[in-house]
Amino acid sequence: MFKVLFLLFIVMPIVEIMVLMNVGSLIGALPTIGIVILTAWIGAAMVRQQGMATYQSVQNKLAQGQIPSDEIIAAMLLLVAGVLLLTPGFITDGFGLLLLWPVSRAVIVKAVQTQMAKSKANPNNGSTFFYSNFQQSDQQQSPFRDIDENSSTHHINDNKSNQTIDGEFERKD
Repeated sequence: MFKVLFLLFIVMPIVEIMVLMNVGSLIGALPTIGIVILTAWIGAAMVRQQGMATYQSVQNKLAQGQIPSDEIIAAMLLLVAGVLLLTPGFITDGFGLLLLWPVSRAVIVKAVQTQMAKSKANPNNGSTFFYSNFQQSDQQQSPFRDIDENSSTHHINDNKSNQTIDGEFERKD
């Protein structure tokens, strides 16, 4: 972890400064500053637009009773993309645009889900990574399997834990 932080906070800014200086010497200081400001502005607009689309997708999945795991991870990646695009520099802008591109973001989402599944499968690997069940099947089923329409008592049977939860409710229309 120390190596990653060292690269992020020490090496990366030095490399960014070197790239900015080289680009500035090739095209001039003002055009370089203009490009950096323009990429930040366009990136922020793109993050906002894609963030709203992701928010709508989360709302739709929740309304359908599905877990929006892909969308939650995508939203976190969009947040990282926004930070990278607002950070002055061409390398961070490149990584930020990579996270904004839906194809590469989908690949990263799947990689994160795979890593989370591995962490869940081996919880004693010394990692303090928070994990949850982000696996989805093609057919999303409601946990309400044994519902009697004429009764106010419903049985929730979660096949994964083999536990049944009984409860009563009152419908107020």
